[in-house]
Amino acid sequence: MLRIAVPNKGSLSEPASAMLHEAGYRQRKDRRELVLVDAENEVEFFFLRPRDIAVYVGSGKLDIGITGRDLLLDSGSPAEEILQLGFAGSTFRYATRPGTAKDVSEFGGMTIATSFSGLVRQHLADNGVDASVVHLDGAVETAIQLGVAEIIADVVETGTTLRNAGLEIIGEPILESEAVVIRGTGAPDDDPKVRQFLRRMQGVLVARRYVMMDYDIRVEHVEKAVGLTPGLESPTVSPLHHEGWVAVRSMVPSKDAQRIMDELYDLGARAILTTGIHACRL
Repeated sequence: MLRIAVPNKGSLSEPASAMLHEAGYRQRKDRRELVLVDAENEVEFFFLRPRDIAVYVGSGKLDIGITGRDLLLDSGSPAEEILQLGFAGSTFRYATRPGTAKDVSEFGGMTIATSFSGLVRQHLADNGVDASVVHLDGAVETAIQLGVAEIIADVVETGTTLRNAGLEIIGEPILESEAVVIRGTGAPDDDPKVRQFLRRMQGVLVARRYVMMDYDIRVEHVEKAVGLTPGLESPTVSPLHHEGWVAVRSMVPSKDAQRIMDELYDLGARAILTTGIHACRL
């Protein structure tokens, strides 16, 4: 039975459970439930603190897990990313009072406050900077005001919170993070259960990015229409009872669907429909 770690709370929790549900796996109905066995799919889910998931997976106690790239790297655990999941995106950056420093090269001798001390220490080492790191749990914006540090390193979305605290973002991003699937470093990559799990998750990712488009068009315009809707391999083209017309079916990126429908209509296509894709295998 495949043993999978899933975030039990925070910004990763609900999107991860929703994606697993779309992939055909049972998910808990009671948030107090810590272990869930999905016997039909031969999977056992363990709902854990997001920060702990990389540790459990890296130790080999669990086969794979879903966590943030930032949490994986911060943990220092012997685990590796094997699939990007496209949600819970964030940017990890430095911030300080205006005039303190312009980038990481000027941090020497300063103190940096962060909730991701492992990640920051590694980034400083990679840049050859000798600075002190203070670990704080929770919000770190007040660390500078209280004299704990000259610089903070934290997740930045809009930057509004930092500006309200009188701080400015400096330097290049430390890390671009998102939810990822991880496994222990050096774990065999031919495990059939893991491969099946990854295929299902990849199927959800594709289904979320594409819609199925159907339309009718005259034969003489098929080549131009297919140029707009090439599909993943090739579109399906079927003759209609009305002579000189064909029906075309193709997967198209959902973000481009409205534009493509407009262009197909201008080309003479009619009965243009889009439908959602709930699951797929490529």
